[in-house]
Amino acid sequence: MKFLNFLIFFSIVLTIHSAINYYIIRRGLEIIPLGSPLRKYFVMIVIFLAASFVIGRILENFTINIFTSSLIWIGSFWLAIMTYLFLSILVIDLIRVVNHFINITPSFITNNVNQFKQWIGIFVLGLTSVVVITGHINTRIINTKELNIKLQKDGGNLKKLRAAVFSDIHLGTIIGRKHLQKILKILDEKKPDIILIPGDIIDEDIKPVLKYNIGEVLLKFKAKYGVYAVTGNHEYIGGVKNAKKYLAEHNINLLNDEYKLIDSSFYLIGREDRAISQFNGGKRRELGEIMDGIDKAKPMILMDHQPFNLEQAEQNGIDLQLSGHTHHGQLWPFNFITKAVYELSWGYLQKGNTHYYVSCGIGGWGPPVRTGSRPELIIFNIEFE
Repeated sequence: MKFLNFLIFFSIVLTIHSAINYYIIRRGLEIIPLGSPLRKYFVMIVIFLAASFVIGRILENFTINIFTSSLIWIGSFWLAIMTYLFLSILVIDLIRVVNHFINITPSFITNNVNQFKQWIGIFVLGLTSVVVITGHINTRIINTKELNIKLQKDGGNLKKLRAAVFSDIHLGTIIGRKHLQKILKILDEKKPDIILIPGDIIDEDIKPVLKYNIGEVLLKFKAKYGVYAVTGNHEYIGGVKNAKKYLAEHNINLLNDEYKLIDSSFYLIGREDRAISQFNGGKRRELGEIMDGIDKAKPMILMDHQPFNLEQAEQNGIDLQLSGHTHHGQLWPFNFITKAVYELSWGYLQKGNTHYYVSCGIGGWGPPVRTGSRPELIIFNIEFE
């Protein structure tokens, strides 16, 4: 049943992907003169670009080398390029539809239609290139910010807590040691008391992480109270059993529907990701059930990868919930979709005495491009009563 669900989902995604690329090919051919050999090469190039990501991911299950990695890199960039080409062509076609009913085209364009199409094509390619290159540069620069929060509870031995929080690293072929070393450098500079990672540390299959020994950098993450994390949906996509084992061996304390009392001062609670039901056929425990036995007079910090049902944290007296998953759309204009789906797509919110923060992530899935947000690492300066 799980395989059938995956097959249906994959088929839908592949159909949409193919349709968008077909649309790009059809419209692209309109600006290449009939009889030109460029038409054939254009079609071949777009088909190669469109197929490279999927082929690279499939081949990576059998072997990892420069060929498979190159296919994935090429295909990943194409996902971003494809998105903006599609949106640009869609806008142009909408203008064409309007023009069909209300003639708004100046005569100098109607008299030079073919030449104008070519100029529009060059403009769209140029604009897309600028957007994607800028978005790629953006992914390489981690935005570090500090957030001060006061919790209305006695912290016992602690008056203050300095916590480094970042989510959605997505370690694998695209995001590897270099990006992780940037994170390590920031952590060494900021010297947090505790490091919290609310999910999606590993991208999908763990093979590239093993191949490039990325976990060696994770071992260097240091904080007084340790490094804690929860699973995200991508740990389940790639095989949660192997992901959990690897992370546990590399300095990451996973909280799987459980809690831990830190320094007799505050509770750290971690929830299994919602994907457990989709990929393992399991069911994660209810938050109230996980918290059974907790002294609710102490501060309670919750990590839950996907920011659904935020009211549950408030109902159970949680003081701070940390989530990720949304990437805040990653590529504009998908941030409008995540805003519509989630009560909090990115940033800070307070409901009653419960504070929430949804990180837009420090890595990314698919294209190494961000146009809807910036990679972020947040330092929480938490003050207890």
